[in-house]
Amino acid sequence: MSTPTAGAAASTDPTPTKGLAIGKLGLWGSTVIGIASTAPLFSLAATLGYVIIAVGAQAPVAFILAFVPMLFTAFAYRELNNDVPDCGTVFTWAAKAFGPRTGWMAGWSIAVAGVLVMANLAEIASVYLLSLIGDGSLSDNRFIVTTFGCVIIAAMTWISLRGVEIGERMQQVLLAIQYLAMAAFVVGCLIGYFSGNAPDPTPVSLDWFNPFLADGTGMVQAILLALFIYWGWDTCLALTEETKDPRRTPGRAATLSTLVLLITYVGVTVVAMMYAGLGDTGTGLANEEHADDVFSGLAGMAMGPLGWFLVIAVAISALSSSQTTILPTARGTFAMGVYKALPARFAKVHHVSKTPTFSTTLIGVIAIIYYAGMNFVSTSVLADSVLSIGLAIAFFYGIASFACIWYFRRNLFDSWRNAFYRFVFPLLGGVFMTWAFVQSAIDMANPDYGYSQLGGIGSAFLIGVGSLVLGVVLMFVWALFPNSRDYFEKRSLNRDTEVLAPE
Repeated sequence: MSTPTAGAAASTDPTPTKGLAIGKLGLWGSTVIGIASTAPLFSLAATLGYVIIAVGAQAPVAFILAFVPMLFTAFAYRELNNDVPDCGTVFTWAAKAFGPRTGWMAGWSIAVAGVLVMANLAEIASVYLLSLIGDGSLSDNRFIVTTFGCVIIAAMTWISLRGVEIGERMQQVLLAIQYLAMAAFVVGCLIGYFSGNAPDPTPVSLDWFNPFLADGTGMVQAILLALFIYWGWDTCLALTEETKDPRRTPGRAATLSTLVLLITYVGVTVVAMMYAGLGDTGTGLANEEHADDVFSGLAGMAMGPLGWFLVIAVAISALSSSQTTILPTARGTFAMGVYKALPARFAKVHHVSKTPTFSTTLIGVIAIIYYAGMNFVSTSVLADSVLSIGLAIAFFYGIASFACIWYFRRNLFDSWRNAFYRFVFPLLGGVFMTWAFVQSAIDMANPDYGYSQLGGIGSAFLIGVGSLVLGVVLMFVWALFPNSRDYFEKRSLNRDTEVLAPE
């Protein structure tokens, strides 16, 4: 058995580590980062309108149904993390369960999703913040928006390099602002509803929670839309080695994060429907003109002079998530460097901050180049690249679910607990993620999907599938280098490789 180290950054403690900071995050800090990574306020603002257009009054149950497979996947993550607490998460687990090539592709898909979403988050934060300056005309200047977006990515990268504790403290403040804004919006909507001042007061109905009343095709679309706004809770698993009690705390934080998100999404959806109704004109939530951001038009009405606070909070939501997205992405490539699935420089750790220096910096640089480049090519292509993220997410979530089953295959039925948490739930989650991947790919291939197309095929499909195919090519290219042999010949990482995390 071969146990890799992080070179000069390796610890001299009896328990081998990769050189990351140890025991810095508790359950609260880990949960905050998991929730913040999803950008809950921005995600809901950008998705709610489209979910209601697809499924109407059954929007609340669509968010509930989308939550179920995410919870099943979270169980798979928790079980794997309990046994293999490693910052590489799906990369490490898949390599141990299925072999080096599956592990490499899992790590690549996480990196792809991270870079693509960082570009989108930087764009949103830039546009929203610039819209608050003067008459808001700066948000229409593509050069200024792009430049400011690049500055945002650079700043968030710098914060991530300073250490996980600094990032945690910042996330607590930013998440508090998001939830304070959402609370103010909810209170304003409820006051408007009960006082009769709501634009379209709509009483709550049990029908809102009956999925059988919705059109089947519409419900499929709504679930796919709602599914991916839960993505991000797994960030706390990527910080497992920097968390107190790494075998238990990250898994608990992941489960708690998904539950908080469920309550948030369903609760705000119900209140917004009570206040604005389901009309397709004016302030109605089904109005396609406001589908990109349902809150901007309602903020001033529900919150009065404090409406600007909700707009700022949406920008902060995107800003917050851009920083937390760097954490799992950089630690994934860092772990790949440690286990020699990538060049050794990816495994470098700063001697003071204990953060992956090269991996974090490179992710930030690539995100800036991609974001600026896509803005130069076409903002439509940039928008389609965001839509394509769902393929990468479904890909590595599916791999994680099936890896749980295969990794624990020898004791799946030793107890009822194992049967459910290591077999039944992961199987259901994996099957659902596979379906989500296939269905999303079919939808994205339609030239009418998204904002652009090439040769009669939707650009979102070309970007999503193309990025995964690029990963296959790069994997085989790296396999040609001598330094990769330990990984691809299962010497640096296999089922029996010692976990480089403190007990």
